[in-house]
Amino acid sequence: MAEPKSRDSWTSRFGIIMAVAGSAVGLGNFLRFPAKAAANGGGAFMIPYLVALLLLGLPLMWIEWTLGRYGGGFGHGTAPGIFHSVWQKNRFIKYFGIIGIFGPIVILTYYMYIESWTLAYSFFAITRELTGLTDPAALKSFLRAFQGIEKSRHFDSLGTAYFFFLATFAINIFVIYYGIRGGIERLCKWAMPLLFFFGIALCVRVLTLGTPDPSNPSWNINNGLGFMWNPDFSALTSARVWLEAAGQIFFTLSVGIGVILTYASYLSRGDDVVLSGLTAASMNEVAEVILGGCIVIPAAFVFFGPADIAAIAHSGVFDLGFVTMPSIINHLPLAPVLGFFWFGLLFLAGITSSVSLAQPAIAFMEDEFNISRGKAVAIFGIIAFTLCQFPVFFFKNGIVDELDFWGGTFLLVIFAAIETILFGWVFGMENAWKEIHHGADLEIPRVYKIIIKYITPAFLFFILGMWLWQEWLPFIFMENVAPEDRTCVLTTRVVLLVLLAVLACMVKIAWRRKRTGGKG
Repeated sequence: MAEPKSRDSWTSRFGIIMAVAGSAVGLGNFLRFPAKAAANGGGAFMIPYLVALLLLGLPLMWIEWTLGRYGGGFGHGTAPGIFHSVWQKNRFIKYFGIIGIFGPIVILTYYMYIESWTLAYSFFAITRELTGLTDPAALKSFLRAFQGIEKSRHFDSLGTAYFFFLATFAINIFVIYYGIRGGIERLCKWAMPLLFFFGIALCVRVLTLGTPDPSNPSWNINNGLGFMWNPDFSALTSARVWLEAAGQIFFTLSVGIGVILTYASYLSRGDDVVLSGLTAASMNEVAEVILGGCIVIPAAFVFFGPADIAAIAHSGVFDLGFVTMPSIINHLPLAPVLGFFWFGLLFLAGITSSVSLAQPAIAFMEDEFNISRGKAVAIFGIIAFTLCQFPVFFFKNGIVDELDFWGGTFLLVIFAAIETILFGWVFGMENAWKEIHHGADLEIPRVYKIIIKYITPAFLFFILGMWLWQEWLPFIFMENVAPEDRTCVLTTRVVLLVLLAVLACMVKIAWRRKRTGGKG
């Protein structure tokens, strides 16, 4: 196998680790994880979470790092080419790799819009526009007006939100334009330390809250941490809790998306994928479990008490981030600074993820069509900007939930299952084991040979089977979608099918060009 061509002159393994960690550490670490843990057994949630990490997260992480490095040796930086390099005799395997480009694009279309909220709220916090809003109802009204769902004295249209979306989109394109080394790696090298600084500062502030309300001595930080982490083992009897934990592992490690495949394709043949993957995963887990688990929910308990905390934990990630946390912060001294830290933390987590989501599509155009970086970014920018208009203008019609299901849930499981079968069964477990450990300083426990080949794919097919059994028909027929929103949801599905068909045609054209030496 040849050494990988230098698609971006990127030789820094440290830079790859930081970029993968930046991709993994996102909004879900600080909003989705605490909500899921608090609502699904507290400390007991960590049992299925750790099981999913050991049986799904780590195996898939090593699979993607290894497949990416292997495919990079053939000059491929995205899933279609990487899959083809593993199973060259199969004419159709490259088409399954389309998911590794399609999924990130779908996620990006709504993720960047939500990311723009964090930029806007950072501005609102530091300019004191949020100061004084301590009532959750007032903050919820502020958020809904900002989203264009209702009018208020703060916003009478979607104009402000759209301005910050444009600013966020421009920042993302600027970083992406300068490539892996000059853009994404440079961003992650300063954004990740700053993100951890903000997170640690907020965590320390929450842990020193004590008992702010002397009239309610039980509303203290110790009991807040207890609510978050005291185990309710009865929750472990629910299959839903186990599925929620598995879904969180997918979401938090960015496995099953295709991004890690692209980043790992820039590694040289002798680079250590075992330790690199573990390092990136460890940074993510520290951000999620230690920081994410010790900020929002414990602080909410201190200020709202045991009667309201359960409802808050179930209120959803948007309310946790943009209603509950600002309400808490505005009760504290230095509220503008703490608010800037909180939303700055979320913005940095968001942008390090969103620039990574763009990379598979751009790498596909660069590698398979020999398009220059500038042209690839321009084409991607036009397509992404067009698709982003759906969640921006139809947010209230359930578009984000629809996009999140296809791009951020269902297709992740499908793609991961394909990767696992391709790696453990087609490539062969003995060959795979040698490939993983080529250049490695750390040996993976041999039990993972059994886990990767049998347990991980069985776990994935179980998750997929449970969904097909319980929710397939109601979802397809939009039984849980409001009648007035069904046209928007159906239109979104049609657009996604068109996008998938276009990508399939591009893969076909790319391989035809290879067979004809770049002609036709």
